[in-house]
Amino acid sequence: MATAADPIEQVKERIEMLSLEAAREEIASGAELIDVREQHEWDDAHLEGAKHVPQAELAGKIEELVPERDKRIVLYCRTDNRSARQADILEQMGYRNVAVIKGGITAWTEAGLPVVATLTPEQRTRYSRHTLLPEIGVEGQLKLLNSKVLLLGAGGLGSPTALYLAAAGVGTIGIVDDDVVDASNLQRQVIHTTDRVGVPKTASAKQTIEALNPDVKVVEYNLRLDASNILDILAGYDVIVDGADNFPTRYLLNDASVRLRKPVVSASILGFEGQISTFIPYDGPCYRCLYPTPPPPELAPSCGANGVLGVMAGVMGLLQANEVVKLVTGVGETLSGRLLLYESLSTRFTELKVRRDPECPICGENAPEIAPEDMGKFPDYELFCGAPAREPSPAA
Repeated sequence: MATAADPIEQVKERIEMLSLEAAREEIASGAELIDVREQHEWDDAHLEGAKHVPQAELAGKIEELVPERDKRIVLYCRTDNRSARQADILEQMGYRNVAVIKGGITAWTEAGLPVVATLTPEQRTRYSRHTLLPEIGVEGQLKLLNSKVLLLGAGGLGSPTALYLAAAGVGTIGIVDDDVVDASNLQRQVIHTTDRVGVPKTASAKQTIEALNPDVKVVEYNLRLDASNILDILAGYDVIVDGADNFPTRYLLNDASVRLRKPVVSASILGFEGQISTFIPYDGPCYRCLYPTPPPPELAPSCGANGVLGVMAGVMGLLQANEVVKLVTGVGETLSGRLLLYESLSTRFTELKVRRDPECPICGENAPEIAPEDMGKFPDYELFCGAPAREPSPAA
């Protein structure tokens, strides 16, 4: 009878050892793939589709994990010693179809085969408070590191959003802004500093983000978003954060994001009030469902004309960052279908339900289908909004 004291060479002689090619075929055919290494090894890298059961726990969990004794099971470890011994144990327990990947994950990676790369030791330390959360964990943090988020504006809303998304480890942050830092911005645009007055906001934001988290790649778009470039810019991102300062751009963003099916987290602030919602094309209302037509310019004064409490930008920007994290990781409930209003003088939140408009000209049931050759064609939003090109909305 086999015992734990048997030399490993003897164990391997009675265990089916799979070549890498054979292992790939077995996995593709639906074999139960199990990684018997320790947690820190799994965190470094593992094979896609594998289940992690450390060797000390495998015998106690295998009957629950694989109740059928004839089910094909493929084990692996760093090389193949631990997995061979575990396969031997499973066979003694009555499992009749067990095999081991010869050479383990080491041989797999040396052959250039794909693995699910996880966190480096430095990243495990940096993001430890995220990975401790069961809802986020290593998997959620990897989603953040692999995500691409576009910020429309590096102003009052874009500043806190960018800082917290960078701290959270969003892998790529694109920033669209054609403005430069002004002294009047510093009361609320916390990503910029006094010594950067006159510097393009995209460059200033990039400098702060890279100092905060070297994991983050910052892509600058020192330009104004318009009909000629919006589809190309939005196409490479998973989530769009709307911090625009004018209604024409907001409507352009909405129509383009619906065409590309990109979720948009939109917020605005003015005075002591702010509002935020998340628009997920065809899963909920779009911006036009909420605002079919823009208000007249005289009813939408700018922050420069009306003023804004600086911390309002922080409150609403952080809510935007929170929405992005939920969208990327897939946890929690987003603000899709809800408009959240905040009034700072009384510290009061009010929530309004927003339904998708079946008559919406952009996402409604009868909305005209856009032909591929017309994807880049948009109406005149300046004319639609009845405002000059830089007329501000209650943004930041």
